[in-house]
Amino acid sequence: MSWRLRCCFLCRSRRAKVLTAPFSACWSHFFARIAMRTQSATIETDGFNLNLTSDPSGKNARGRGLRKKFQNLFGGNRAPAAPNTVATTTDDQHSPHDEEPRNVILKFEQLLEAHHFCEASQRLIEREDLLFGEITASESLKHQEEEVDRLAADRRALEDLVLQILKQSLSKKEFNAEALTSAVKAICQEEEQDRQWKQRDWTPPVWRPSSWKNLHNSTLCSLVEEQMNNTPISAADLKEQSSLRRDICSMGRQLKEDLLLVVEVLKSCYPPVMNICNSYAKWYHQSFSAKLRNIAEYGLDDADCTFLLLWVNEYYPESLQMPTLASEIDNEALGKLLPEELLEPLEKQYLSKQQSELTTYISRVLEEAKQKWDKGQEPSREDGCYVSPVAYDIIQLINGIVTSAAKVVGDLHKAQNLTCELKNLLQRFRTFQDDIMKRSKPNSKPFMKANLGCVEQFRDFLVRKSSLFPDDVRVDCLSVLTDMKQSAHMYLLSPVHEVLKPQYRKLGTSDWLNKSTFENLLVKVEHEIQDLQGSAESCHQELVGQLHQEVTAEYIRRLLKGEVKLKNKAHQEKAYATVKHNAESLHNLFMKMGSKEDWLKEILNKIAEVLKLQDLPAIQMQVASLGTAFPDLSEKHVSALLKLKTNLTKADRKDVKVILSDTLKETSDDNTRPFFYRVQVK
Repeated sequence: MSWRLRCCFLCRSRRAKVLTAPFSACWSHFFARIAMRTQSATIETDGFNLNLTSDPSGKNARGRGLRKKFQNLFGGNRAPAAPNTVATTTDDQHSPHDEEPRNVILKFEQLLEAHHFCEASQRLIEREDLLFGEITASESLKHQEEEVDRLAADRRALEDLVLQILKQSLSKKEFNAEALTSAVKAICQEEEQDRQWKQRDWTPPVWRPSSWKNLHNSTLCSLVEEQMNNTPISAADLKEQSSLRRDICSMGRQLKEDLLLVVEVLKSCYPPVMNICNSYAKWYHQSFSAKLRNIAEYGLDDADCTFLLLWVNEYYPESLQMPTLASEIDNEALGKLLPEELLEPLEKQYLSKQQSELTTYISRVLEEAKQKWDKGQEPSREDGCYVSPVAYDIIQLINGIVTSAAKVVGDLHKAQNLTCELKNLLQRFRTFQDDIMKRSKPNSKPFMKANLGCVEQFRDFLVRKSSLFPDDVRVDCLSVLTDMKQSAHMYLLSPVHEVLKPQYRKLGTSDWLNKSTFENLLVKVEHEIQDLQGSAESCHQELVGQLHQEVTAEYIRRLLKGEVKLKNKAHQEKAYATVKHNAESLHNLFMKMGSKEDWLKEILNKIAEVLKLQDLPAIQMQVASLGTAFPDLSEKHVSALLKLKTNLTKADRKDVKVILSDTLKETSDDNTRPFFYRVQVK
């Protein structure tokens, strides 16, 4: 006991002028116990070191150093110095050096009141390190239990206030940016202190690890849940027809508003490493997802089913793709609001409903057109052309339904399946057209001209909007439309050819070499083309172009029948001049009437050249040129053409055909037009 008394008296005499006797005795007793420990010890704290080392003057100097540090740490045990307070010497004389103002040391409670949570946390950590870092195995904490309890109480007070600040994060009225920033720093310090204790061999306090970051996350997660459970209903939400849709709208709006607040305001209170924007996005996503799951598990009517799918696949993703949010939130990491096992039945219900509506509507459109034809009515006219609403109405419906479905289910491939029945529906349209042609009523031709416009509209739609259809459906539908166009052309052009037959019969005969024979054919053709008018301009051009091809093919077929014999050079040159003149006249007429098939003139000109040439190699080259341009030219066609030139021997014709055969073997069908398949030769 003598060392305790001696130390006590030394301390008392040294501080007699500034401390009362009881207070001095207390501190002397405490520091005397510390002096019995090792001569030097280092206490590591978060960001600084405290070195307790004996100086030449002995234990009393060491005691004074520790006393000063404890006085700073336990600022709550004495009144804070005023800003202008100055230090005094032991003889109560002012020192010029001590007249400089000192920093005010706030009490712990004052730090909390001022929302200086970071500083308060640092002070608690320093106290913690002093209390628990000096304990040895031979000593007991019993004499420090009071201080440990006080530290634990202060920690709880700080924790409560930090949680309170966190809970005010999303409240525009109560939010305090400085307080939240300080609270976040305190949380980070606590996390660092947890890591420090894991690396130490000392016995940690019972509150370590404190896991304040987990506490932070759970608190904000609960806050988010509270926000989503208490969403206000706006005037816009009241417009929704069902309470379910109103609830979804209000939750979605709350989510968007709060995430904008996080990105624009709260983010600045957090260090980047905490990734607070994505954390909030995850919590809101989880909360919204859980609520929509509960909704999806119950049976929904078609309208509510559609609305729920729209929120999952369109509205919610679009909200997160706003530039302000997209730059801070990883949308891909969040995933979908509903799992596939819940989405699948909802999508099936929605797509089944849309498929039914599509089929019903198309059937109604076709039935209305059929009824109009049955009643003997003609299609309406626009700019002098017969038009039908069939294609327009169906195209608008398909485009609208498939485009909307792609957004509702969030998958264009799934939406494309709605068009799988389109081929069958077009087949019904084709059946209706076949019925028109078969029964051939007075209004049949106007309906066929109107149908040509429908076919063109459907084809254009399938080509331009190919993404709306599966490839096999698109190909099948185009095939049906091609057949419909060809049958319509045949129906409209067959009567024309019947009228032209008398003029056709004179082609390739001796009368054909007479100029007036072909002129009569041109007059008849022009008259018949006038009667073909009534379809849309582009359809009329195609129809006239088709007639242009068929008349040219009939001209060549009649020529190759061989009724005229070109026995010598003079006859062959006359035939050459006639074919050239006919080709020019036919070309000019059809160009004037709207045909775009100007390439047909080349065929007649090449045939004329063959008729004119006398040199066998030249004939071979010209036939090879014709075969290169039109690879469907056959040896039968060439034989029939060469037989017109009776001065050619059988061997000559064979040599020409050999050259043609070799040429065709080396000729690709790419970028060539088929033509001679139309010319039937016996």
